[in-house]
Amino acid sequence: MREILRGCCLGGNVRVRGWVNAWRSSGGIQFIILRDGTGFIQCTLRRGTASEEAFKAADEIPIESVVDVEGEVKRDERAPMGWEIEVKELEVLVRAEEPYPIARKYHGPEFLLDHRHLWIRSEKMHSVLKIRASLLESAREWFKENGYMEAHMPTLVSAACEGGATLFEVKYFDQKAFLTQSWQLYAEAAIASLGKIYTIAPSFRAERSRTRRHLTEYWHLEAEAPWYTLEDIMHDEEELVTYICHRIAEERQHELLKLGRSPEDLLRVKPPFEKLTYDDALKELRSEGVEVAYGEDLTYEYEKRIASKRSTPFFVTYYPKKAKAFYHKQHPENPDLTLSADLLAPEGYGEITGGGQRIDDKNELLERMKEEGMNPKEYAWYVDLRRYGSIPHSGFGLGVERMVAWICKLRHIRDAVAFPRLINRVYP
Repeated sequence: MREILRGCCLGGNVRVRGWVNAWRSSGGIQFIILRDGTGFIQCTLRRGTASEEAFKAADEIPIESVVDVEGEVKRDERAPMGWEIEVKELEVLVRAEEPYPIARKYHGPEFLLDHRHLWIRSEKMHSVLKIRASLLESAREWFKENGYMEAHMPTLVSAACEGGATLFEVKYFDQKAFLTQSWQLYAEAAIASLGKIYTIAPSFRAERSRTRRHLTEYWHLEAEAPWYTLEDIMHDEEELVTYICHRIAEERQHELLKLGRSPEDLLRVKPPFEKLTYDDALKELRSEGVEVAYGEDLTYEYEKRIASKRSTPFFVTYYPKKAKAFYHKQHPENPDLTLSADLLAPEGYGEITGGGQRIDDKNELLERMKEEGMNPKEYAWYVDLRRYGSIPHSGFGLGVERMVAWICKLRHIRDAVAFPRLINRVYP
């Protein structure tokens, strides 16, 4: 909508087709908030300015009816976007049924989830989904400018990447398979063919979690790079996240402000990010009276405490082996630690990326599998990668919905995606 107005001179005529998002009248004036897919615009019909047919057609028009309007663009600071269309002609193309299920009153989360197919038309969801689109578009731009190639790996897999307890099992003809948790293991194979690569694809976790930050199906932005150390991949992460934040701050100011996020918050994001070791994170928590057993992964509650005190993203590095998956390379100075790093969003949002340097030595990998009670035969092809030209390499995975939730200041991750999949919901 703003693109249409930018291309039209003040006082110029435009024609717009869209859905009636809201309608009201005041004396001899009718106001329609029109949504055309690009945005929202106030359309004003005045007796004597609009044709009699247009004024009559618009009278008490049902919400979500589809109309075709023609009129003059005018500046009006009272209008939602500071602009309005003074309508001369209006045609009702589709008259919606009444009543519209989502009324102008409070509806609980379950009601809105049941009517998600309609709720995504709301101004809130419109803003979130446009910011999400900008996030993915800017990420692809950054990867292309920095020598990464997009690559796609299987969704159906035969073995776990993270943990077997969180796999969705599916029947695959006469055998069983699983929905992927991550592209990582396959990406480690592909870097020997394509070099630096990334993907944007769905991942699946069968976690029985009812938290504000878990989905069973979520979108994963993942990257893998040959010759990269932990420091190298952290550098790319902070450059990528900074680029995304700045692009969104510049391009989506209107949507950000609608959601209560100041663009200045995102412009403050600049590398290098703070790097907090796992040990330092535990000291910080214990100084506040929070006891965490050494070696335990940082739960959301722990991350929230640390992240609440910060206003920009930061890393937590060098997690103990028992807190990380089998493929993380051991720290050369302390084999009980890993060359790993999680990137945490500020303001209490917590982890948005996880990554680190991978094991590139065959014997080290087999030993870690043994420690984890894994069967190397199930990962024979993955072990093979360490037999033929293995090199240092690193990667990370970014949870798209988690980053969207932080940028948009959402209270629940379910609003970071059009149709969320939760432990108790797969409809609509």
